Amino acid sequence: MSNARSASKTTLIALYAVLAGYAILTLMPFFWMLITSFKTPTDVFKLPPSFKPSLLFTDEPMKNYTEVWVQRDFVVFFRNSAFVSFTAALGQVFTCSLGGYAFARLELPGKNILFAVVLVTAFVPVEVTIIPEFLIMRGLGWIDTFLPLIVPSFLVGAFGTFMLREYFSSLPDEYADAAYVDGASPFQVFWRVYLPLAQPALVSIFVIAFINNWDELLRPLLFLNSPELKTVPLGLMSLFSQYEASWTLLMAGSVISTLPLILIYMLTQRYVLQGFSGGGVKG
Repeated sequence: MSNARSASKTTLIALYAVLAGYAILTLMPFFWMLITSFKTPTDVFKLPPSFKPSLLFTDEPMKNYTEVWVQRDFVVFFRNSAFVSFTAALGQVFTCSLGGYAFARLELPGKNILFAVVLVTAFVPVEVTIIPEFLIMRGLGWIDTFLPLIVPSFLVGAFGTFMLREYFSSLPDEYADAAYVDGASPFQVFWRVYLPLAQPALVSIFVIAFINNWDELLRPLLFLNSPELKTVPLGLMSLFSQYEASWTLLMAGSVISTLPLILIYMLTQRYVLQGFSGGGVKG
């Protein structure tokens, strides 16, 4: 018995050691990015590399962040990205919840074929559809507006539709039966019964859609021309030039752009884990 406990304890220690090593490797790029954001340009290329954030020991420890946020208009980029990401993610949650519920709970002719078509769209690269999408947006007069960044997110959500279909399918049928007995319509059953129960899955989809739209570079690069409409990824690109890059400012901008994603995941972590672990229990 003691040998078995010893072996189990050794295995647990080894497992934690592996996980700790993986965590260090994963966090190291962010740690280096954070340190570099508090350096001067000359300190970036020192050999051997230094882990000392030299600006923290000066009279202007936040110099890089102040320059990025104010002088490089990151406050505008940040606001634009927040608006686009929040609106697009909210729209995707709405349409995916409708589609997922319809595929899971309603009897529709040919719904399995239609659902397969929706899933196939998840495997189509954006590079295949971006030219027709650009022509459509130009024909609608939406170039240099936020609409090309927001509207497609309302209409394209194969993963979210699949996830909510599985979640709604896992919820007990008795909820719907009781609601129908009370005289509820199909939409009322969806809106008042099943949608509140799917809160973890809805939050998970919102977080994923928010991150995807926050990190989107190709569509803003194609559809936005005005400086006052640019998003954070375009703002980071502006720190590069043909011959040089402002690495300290780039790292400071990268930290600023990463913090909202970390914050939103920390606030919703419990719901995200519940959303990916499945729905209700049949019975």
